[in-house]
Amino acid sequence: MQQPQELQQLPIVVSNGANKETNTLDDDNNVPTQMNQSSAMMIKRKIYHRWLKIALYAAFVLLGQSAATLLGRLYYEKGGKSKWMGTLVQIAGFPILLPYYYFFNQSSPPKNKDLTIIDPNKPSLSMLSFVYVSLGLIVALNCYLYSIGLWYLPVSTLSLICSSQLAFNAFFSYFLNSLKFTPYIINSLVLLTISSVVLVFEPSDDGTSDSSTKASKKKYIIGFICTIASSAGYGLVLSLQQLAFKKVLKGETFKVVMDVIIYQSIVATIATLIGLFASGEWKGLNEEMRGYEMGEVSYVLNLTFTAIIWQLFSIGCVGLIFEVSSLFSNSISVLGVPIVPLLAVIVFKDKMHGIKAISMVLALWGFISYVYQHYVDERNHNSQNSSNGHDAKASSSPLEEKANR
Repeated sequence: MQQPQELQQLPIVVSNGANKETNTLDDDNNVPTQMNQSSAMMIKRKIYHRWLKIALYAAFVLLGQSAATLLGRLYYEKGGKSKWMGTLVQIAGFPILLPYYYFFNQSSPPKNKDLTIIDPNKPSLSMLSFVYVSLGLIVALNCYLYSIGLWYLPVSTLSLICSSQLAFNAFFSYFLNSLKFTPYIINSLVLLTISSVVLVFEPSDDGTSDSSTKASKKKYIIGFICTIASSAGYGLVLSLQQLAFKKVLKGETFKVVMDVIIYQSIVATIATLIGLFASGEWKGLNEEMRGYEMGEVSYVLNLTFTAIIWQLFSIGCVGLIFEVSSLFSNSISVLGVPIVPLLAVIVFKDKMHGIKAISMVLALWGFISYVYQHYVDERNHNSQNSSNGHDAKASSSPLEEKANR
């Protein structure tokens, strides 16, 4: 009687063993799925954090540019006269970037600390010096021309003219970086050019027709020309930086970008100090401070906060260049075109003529056309990668590729 019972139990034991083996196989099959899900969640989290940083950097660019421009105009509005001082505060605050530079270098240490890799393509010291000095001198000249424009022009007109820097960037990139002129790019160039040219016909704020009106018209033309030249120089700097990243510096990492920003700022600051002392404007700074309408303390605070806010703008630009691209950084800067004129109407009582409104609409239209072309290029690039049968990494979006790094 016992043997049949044992025989009856055998299938049960075998059945339990089979179930255990089946469960083990199911668990093994679930491991890759769980790993893929956790990896996807990590990538999504990194992309989310990255977009938060992009939003913060964009806020630095938009708010920094608007506030610094208004403070710069306030300096001249309340009794400031030194164009070299107005230039110096735009670039002399670069030491604020050093803790930012150090913090991000410490937060992303090299993977192999014990290995010293000698790159044969690393640029020589003389070539690096040439790049930094050239860019620094151009930046100093741009800032000086911008100060002249800020001195002679209403701040709303100045900001609208500065939108032409996007057109100049495309123009110089065509020759230096092989940018292709598509219908959208050409449309953007035409619109941004017209938006600046129509401001030449901006009516005078007062109805007088005496010699003072002629003198103010002359100053307006000088300010207009200097601002256009400054915008052209800024577009040239961006194109030269892109060329240097590609041909000389061989990369666009955070360290490389920060090196360019800091060293060119050092050169620009030295050049501006030489101009300040050579012109003799430094002799009248004490008298200028005493005669400032808002008081000596406000004079110092104005210049100090202008320098700090311009560096916040620089942090935003550097962050956007590192997280996205130099094109995106420049596009966000131009996106602030309607902000400054509206604030100028409120703060400085600038008059918003019909010509200014037309110029603003044309500038925004040109900006949208320029950005849309690069959106089309990126979309075509991604579709081409997926059609070539690349793996998931190759066909993933740029955000996912940077998040995986």
